[in-house]
Amino acid sequence: MVPDRVARLVEFTAPLAERFGAAGHRLYLVGGSVRDLFLDRVGEERDLDFTTDARPETTERILRELADAVWLQGKAWGTIGARWRGRQLEVTTHRAEAYRPESRKPEVVFGDDVTVDLSRRDFTVNAMALRLPVAPDEEPELLDPYGGLADLAARRLRTPLAPEESFGDDPLRMLRAARFLAGLRLEPDPALVAAVRAMAARLAIVSVERVRDELNELLVLPKPSPGLAFLVGTGLAEQFLPELPALALEQDPIHRHKDVLAHTLAVVDKTSPDLLLRLAALLHDIGKPRTRAYGPDGVSFHHHDVVGARMARERLVALRYSAEDVEVVSRLVELHLRFHTYRLGWTDRAVRRYVRDAGPLLERLNELTRCDCTTRNAAKARALARRMDELEQRIAELRAREELDAIRPDLDGRQVMAHLGIPPGPLVGEALAFLLDLRLDEGPLGEEEARRRLDAWWAARRAADDAGEAARLVSPPASEDRDRQRRTPPPGPGPRRRGTAPAATS
Repeated sequence: MVPDRVARLVEFTAPLAERFGAAGHRLYLVGGSVRDLFLDRVGEERDLDFTTDARPETTERILRELADAVWLQGKAWGTIGARWRGRQLEVTTHRAEAYRPESRKPEVVFGDDVTVDLSRRDFTVNAMALRLPVAPDEEPELLDPYGGLADLAARRLRTPLAPEESFGDDPLRMLRAARFLAGLRLEPDPALVAAVRAMAARLAIVSVERVRDELNELLVLPKPSPGLAFLVGTGLAEQFLPELPALALEQDPIHRHKDVLAHTLAVVDKTSPDLLLRLAALLHDIGKPRTRAYGPDGVSFHHHDVVGARMARERLVALRYSAEDVEVVSRLVELHLRFHTYRLGWTDRAVRRYVRDAGPLLERLNELTRCDCTTRNAAKARALARRMDELEQRIAELRAREELDAIRPDLDGRQVMAHLGIPPGPLVGEALAFLLDLRLDEGPLGEEEARRRLDAWWAARRAADDAGEAARLVSPPASEDRDRQRRTPPPGPGPRRRGTAPAATS
């Protein structure tokens, strides 16, 4: 008896399987699609992965006859991609691949045995295949030569071959293990953990982009912390994100402070699965180890937000995130303590400056600030939540009265130049900065009042310039005085004739 969810998938793929069968080949559904059949997580949105004994040229020909679109970027590795019946799919020739020592690229050898192909896959839970029927009267068959179904039931993560061999084939699998531990709530086999600890340095041969993309997939899971803890505990994080294990600060029995690493992982779990927000949560406290100091009131981390923003920028650039992503994450790290500087209440001026500094990151910043509270003290947690509620209420009130999301001076640069009769240049920037400060402090002034204030500022500035020039003429700067002294010969006796002795002194 074929379960309904399996029957629906077999029916969907039947035209494809039958076409391969007509060409003398078998088609197998593999990977996450098969695994999820047993987790009851089958969805119409999932891409489908297949393996076959057909060579890439044959697969390409069959797919071009059926699919809406075909792409060949992976053909050298035996993979043909296609869009078919509204879904993405990839068909890969049976293969065995292994990295050469110190090489970033796998050596690909095509094969004819699906069991060998499954042995080269990352984990047993992904090393199951569903052989698709090539005729209407044939039943689908599950192939599970490495016990993936039993491991799935036992919530265990293992490799089909010895972990040293599987990770030697592709070292990125060590990092991928973190994602499966977190996403499927599995426990790693002790042999797997030991192999990762021994081979962590081999991650260096994997391209930075592949490492980054795997980290991204981990971070957007509902609860990434088990995977992140695995990265730290096995030494993998040290290879590409050393700032994370550095957060495991030793506990000080005198100046007690909470475990910064545990706090960070809790903050990541609390935030929404927005990649840039999760990255900011992951990195928001990385400046603490460099800024930690002890005093009579306990441990402190002054300016760890500024230091951390700089460190976050450097690390994200090294991982080759886009310039835009680097800017967003480092800015969130820099601003994550800004909320706490307003302890005496949210005046209109404070709200305007907070909103202006956050700009388009306001919603993310507010969420990061809320999630940064991981205290077990219920009273402190309620107090922070109340203050955050108050801030968001004040923002809403000001938005109703002002264009709070587009705070700018009441006059623009052209109006300033026309009113003061000055050309483009630094003076225009000074005038606009003055008007912006007024706008932040007092709210909208209107153009007439802004011109009146600008006149007063301009008069005061010119008076200060005139006074400075007068003072310079009366008492030239020390540098000018030194220049004049160098040009004036020192007083003393005139030149003596060659060969005469200097005058005697008493």
